[in-house]
Amino acid sequence: MKMPVLILIGPTAIGKTALSLRIASTFGCEIISMDSMQVYRYMDIGTAKASKEEQALIRHHLIDIVDPDVQYNAACFVRDAMAAVHDIHSRGKIPLITGGTGLYLSSLNSGLFDTVQVPHEVRSRLQQRLEEEGREVLFQELTTCDPESAARIHPHDSQRLLRGLELYAVTGIPWSEHIRRQQMRPRQPLLPTQLQIGLRCDRFLLYQRIQKRTEIMMQAPFQQEVEELLTRGYGSELPSMQSLGYRHMIRHIQGAWSLDAACQSLITDTRRYAKRQLTWFRANPDIHWFDRNHPEAIFPLIKQFLHNNFSPAQALAPRSHA
Repeated sequence: MKMPVLILIGPTAIGKTALSLRIASTFGCEIISMDSMQVYRYMDIGTAKASKEEQALIRHHLIDIVDPDVQYNAACFVRDAMAAVHDIHSRGKIPLITGGTGLYLSSLNSGLFDTVQVPHEVRSRLQQRLEEEGREVLFQELTTCDPESAARIHPHDSQRLLRGLELYAVTGIPWSEHIRRQQMRPRQPLLPTQLQIGLRCDRFLLYQRIQKRTEIMMQAPFQQEVEELLTRGYGSELPSMQSLGYRHMIRHIQGAWSLDAACQSLITDTRRYAKRQLTWFRANPDIHWFDRNHPEAIFPLIKQFLHNNFSPAQALAPRSHA
């Protein structure tokens, strides 16, 4: 039995949300968010979630499922995304996975690399060094021992920074090499029948969109959202609160930056993030790329893919447990 899945990816601010709603409405899809930040409750504006009205029109999954102080990773995503895929198929619908977190997509297609047990003392020592020496010192250390991983993570991403240093401390092998070895192993794909669609556009246009979205976002409602998160007890040291937008607004709230300085820093950091996203996606040969200004070309491809691979009656049939 073929169970097709649509996947829509692209860099931040390129317009995935609007297009995903059109695709879902046209082909009877339910949307699964593939965004590492939209899983968090109370974090709406800074993560650019679909609005409540949009979520009422099209059912969404993996949005608002954990609190901001919960560590959510690729393993959690694979588990929750596959559960959502099976649920959607069981009701004769098409799953549409959309987002820009490249690691999550790779984990779905290639599996998670073998778990390395990190001794408590190693983890504690690195955490203490982070607190005492700061992210900059540890990031420089990661750059020396694993330049590939350092190039794909943000210097403020403490969670992935520590993960890279932990793996190297325990195994002597860079994180990037762990991933490379994993990708070389033959694996049974979790989603064997899938169509991957990528959105792209001229870099100058993308940077314009990033600037416009940032200027709209960095207003009083977003400041109120961040202040409410801090009031709820979600401290600035949490990985979720160190993400794009949130750490910038926190610096403004704390008086370290003016609003304009926070906005300009966020624009620069978002551009760098988009560049890393595109670098990650370009390594994937299975993505069918389309210009964001001509999305109409996408629909015939999806129609043909579903015609070849999807039968609602078959999807609704009881599964064999033999």
